[in-house]
Formats: sequence, structure tokens, C-alpha cells
Amino acid sequence: MRQLKDLVSVGPATLEDFTLLGISAVEELKDQDATELYQRLCRITGIKMDICCEDVFRAAIEQARDPNLDLEKCQWWYWSALRKSKGAKKLSPSGR
Repeated sequence: MRQLKDLVSVGPATLEDFTLLGISAVEELKDQDATELYQRLCRITGIKMDICCEDVFRAAIEQARDPNLDLEKCQWWYWSALRKSKGAKKLSPSGR
């Protein structure tokens, strides 16, 4: 059975974050929302965490949902690039 520490992109800091969020098993991630987890973590810690934490959460959630997820999608930076590209689409044509 996979453990949280076995997920790609999940290191010691994320394991601590999951503990703060009350998540102790991969199965518990399946129904989670990365944005909500990120916002909860910020509230719990009282710190605006780096937004890349949300990308790590998304990578972990997607791996929990699909054990055969493409390795590229297991990497947090895949989700970071996707998030940034969605944000870029919100810019006006002039880029401002």
C-alpha cells in the first residue's frame, strides 16, 4: 500500500503540512481540493505559504486518484506551469 512519503514531489515539508491538515493516508487525498488545502494550511499556520505548495498538493492528489499517472504529471512543476498558464490567459492582450 502506498504511503504519502512514496508520492512523487512529496518531501518532508509536505508530509508536515499533511499532518497539520489532518491527512495521514494517500486514500484521504482522493477527494481533496488542492486550492482548499493550500488555503487551510495558510489559515492554520498564519502564514501565506508559497503558492507552489498548492501545486505540490495537486500533484499528490492526482497521484492518489490515479496510481498510474504519467510521471510528468506527478511532478509539482507540471501543475505550477499549468496554473501559471491559466493565470496568463486572464491578462489583457497588452499583457497588463
